[in-house]
Amino acid sequence: MLAQDVTRVLAGQHEINAATHADLDIGNEEQAADFLYAQKPAVVINCAAYTNVDGCETDSARAYSANAAGVKNLALACRKAGAKLFHISTDYVFDGTKSGPYTEDDAPNPLSVYGQSKLAGEQYIQEFLSSYVIIRTEWLYGSQGSHFVGRILQLAREREVLQVVNDQTGSPTWTADLARAIDTLLQVPSQGIYNVTNAGACTWFDFARKIVSYTGSPVRVEPIGSEQLNRPAKRPGNSVLDCAKFVRETGHILRPWEIALDEYMREQHDSIALFVK
Repeated sequence: MLAQDVTRVLAGQHEINAATHADLDIGNEEQAADFLYAQKPAVVINCAAYTNVDGCETDSARAYSANAAGVKNLALACRKAGAKLFHISTDYVFDGTKSGPYTEDDAPNPLSVYGQSKLAGEQYIQEFLSSYVIIRTEWLYGSQGSHFVGRILQLAREREVLQVVNDQTGSPTWTADLARAIDTLLQVPSQGIYNVTNAGACTWFDFARKIVSYTGSPVRVEPIGSEQLNRPAKRPGNSVLDCAKFVRETGHILRPWEIALDEYMREQHDSIALFVK
């Protein structure tokens, strides 16, 4: 989902090799080293991850293979090839108990296998590389892949009532805006960890209600507590990330999530209009 937009945004300014899993299995240390050494990239942007949060709880081996060991392999390969690594991480490295937004300096305390495996990947990068950017982001949606916006639109077709959790708060982030933020970080002497999300925050319930408002559907959206879903992985209650470092070092700020969602929905107008009919 994110890689598609990153490739599109960067293609006009850079020579891009958008490697698929078939081209490069980051879980294979030797293959990662050989691939990067042959390509000799200036920058590697890692959008690969196992992001099924509940699936990670029952398949921790897969989670750590992709999100930790695979990242270690990339870090070692980047060190050998002399490349800078841009890596996408997550709000799930935090436990969500802080009363305000999380900064890059707050101590991680992941609640789930997914968060733990993503934190391990961050730590490998910091251990093996001196030139890197770790981008913590959250609640991604885009024109490709599976995401919350698409699921809500689908459920609104099928149900009269949607029950959505109202005790988890974060910042919905459009992958197109995140891709442009990555491009911005490429143009400045960036280094270390950055929080990057669309501005503002809401609950999943607020987000769902906003999505449904574009459809004209009579579906009713009701707030519920996380405990009612009884999902395998525990989610952080507060996922809001403080993006002040990104703004300070780049001079850019990502627009509010409502404005980004509005543009995304207008781009998706044909499929939404078909649903309303």
